[in-house]
Amino acid sequence: MDSSRRKIAEVKQRLARLGEVKSRTQFGGYSLSVEKTVFAVVAEGEMYLRACERLQPYITERKMEALSLNKRGVSVELDYYRVDRALWSDDNLLLTFSHICLMEAQRQLQERQNNQRLKDLPNLGIRMEMLLRQVGISSIEMLKRQGAKNCWLRLHACNKNVGLTVLFALQGAIAGRHYEVLPRVEKEELRSWFYLYAQQEENIAHSVS
Repeated sequence: MDSSRRKIAEVKQRLARLGEVKSRTQFGGYSLSVEKTVFAVVAEGEMYLRACERLQPYITERKMEALSLNKRGVSVELDYYRVDRALWSDDNLLLTFSHICLMEAQRQLQERQNNQRLKDLPNLGIRMEMLLRQVGISSIEMLKRQGAKNCWLRLHACNKNVGLTVLFALQGAIAGRHYEVLPRVEKEELRSWFYLYAQQEENIAHSVS
């Protein structure tokens, strides 16, 4: 691990022009990212660049070694390729290739986000996507624009069994996280709103009866 940490420190210094390079544990080593987009991995003291179409000719010509993981006794190759000695010793080429990999990874991420469906958000799934579509919420953009409370009100109007957990789930989906890790203050505000609405509903029901 010490060799990997040293390599990460060198990478951050040499690729500083890409932006702030951050590292976190992944693939049995460390992923390297800029603005949350992973473009490389460091494992066992070696740097591996994420494969992309523009880099493929170099990968093939230099016979770059793929990053291999052992899963349950089976060796699995990932689309990350080891930076050899020649590439590592060439500052300009290393920076250029790293930039290409980063740009391609960002493009792919943007494509996935553009094609993302409601069911792909945290806490939702296919059933909740269907329920939201039934009440007129058919896209992530609409969900975010309406907000968790308005979406919940629409769902509740069609299904009185929709409760507080669904409200939390909607807010978490909008925030891009599991509802259990929403900030405490945020959850308390939603809880207060939920119980106030429930009390108002109950008062209306009593007045009608």
